[in-house]
Amino acid sequence: MPIVESTEAPFTEEDLDRCRAYLDYQHDHPKRPSARGVWPPPGPAVTIAPQTGSGAHQIARQLATFLAREEPEDSSPWGVFDRELARHALEEHHVPTKVLELMPEDRRSYLDDVLDEMMGLRPPSWELVPMIVKTIQHLVEVGHVILVGRGGSIVTRGTPNVFHVRLVASLPKRIERVQMLENLPPKEAAKFIEKKDHGRDRYIKAHFHARTDDALNYHLVLNTDLMSLSDAAELIAEGARRCFRNGSHGGQ
Repeated sequence: MPIVESTEAPFTEEDLDRCRAYLDYQHDHPKRPSARGVWPPPGPAVTIAPQTGSGAHQIARQLATFLAREEPEDSSPWGVFDRELARHALEEHHVPTKVLELMPEDRRSYLDDVLDEMMGLRPPSWELVPMIVKTIQHLVEVGHVILVGRGGSIVTRGTPNVFHVRLVASLPKRIERVQMLENLPPKEAAKFIEKKDHGRDRYIKAHFHARTDDALNYHLVLNTDLMSLSDAAELIAEGARRCFRNGSHGGQ
C-alpha cells in the first residue's frame, strides 16, 4: 500500500467553518493605527510542533474551542492553520494557493530546486521558504491563530505573544493513531511516521538551523500517551491563558 501525504487527521466541515470565520473576521476588522499613529498590539497565538501521530490536529481543534470560551463576544475567532485547512480556506477566499500546494515540510536538494525552477514547476526553496516565514509572521501578528507544524515555533521564537507547545508520544501509540487515521497496516504506518518526522527534522535543520526536539524552544512539552487528547488541549489552553495574562502579549 503506498504511503500518502496527508494531515494527521482529515479536516471536517466544522474545521473549515472555523477557518472561514477567522478569515472573514480579519477581512472585516483589519488592524489599523490609532489617530496618533500607534498600531494595536498583536493578538495571542499558539504554535504546536508535533511528532507524527501525537494527536496534534485533534488537539488543535479542541484547543481553539477552549481558548474561544474566555474571549469577549466581539473578539476574533480562533483559527487553526495547517497545510490542508489553510489551502481550502484560502481557495474559498480567492487567495492564490500555489505556495501552499508546493511546500513539502522537508529539505530539498539544490539540484531539485534548480531543475524545478528551470521547468517552471515551483519556486526554489530560497524563494519559497521566506514566503512561508512571512505568512507565519503575518498570522502571528494578527493573532488568535494556532499554527501546526511548518516550523512555526522556530520562526516565532522570541515573539512575546506566542505560546509554544511540543507534542510527543511513544512510537507504538503513534503507529496506532496513524493506522486508524490513514487506514494503514502497522508496517506502513511506521514508515509513514518515519518519513514525516525525518522530513520535518530536515526541513527545520536546513532552513532554520534548529532542532525540533530541543525542549528549550517550547513553553510546554506534552506526552499524549499519558492523557487524553481533550485533557492535553485543556492543559495547553490553561498554560496559554496564564502566559497571556502574565503580560507576554498585549491582547487585541
